[in-house]
Amino acid sequence: MKPINDRVVVKPAAAEEKTKGGIIIPDTAKEKPQKGEIVAVGPGKDGNAMTVSVGDKVLYGKYAGQELSYEGADYLIMREDDILVIL
Repeated sequence: MKPINDRVVVKPAAAEEKTKGGIIIPDTAKEKPQKGEIVAVGPGKDGNAMTVSVGDKVLYGKYAGQELSYEGADYLIMREDDILVIL
């Protein structure tokens, strides 16, 4: 996959299975993760270079990105502006 313009492809982190106290979270109560790892980066837009690179771990907005399933794995495609912080 090669995104265009200022888009990035993110592999979301797995949802938490247990709380810190050891309580197991059922599938229906799991929240969508808001962090992940960049797996592909576009070339940028209007001559502006991208500030993220492949392998960066990032936090993004709760409703950011378009979900995509590719070769059995789930990904998000989003604009670089939807990324809040690089970890």
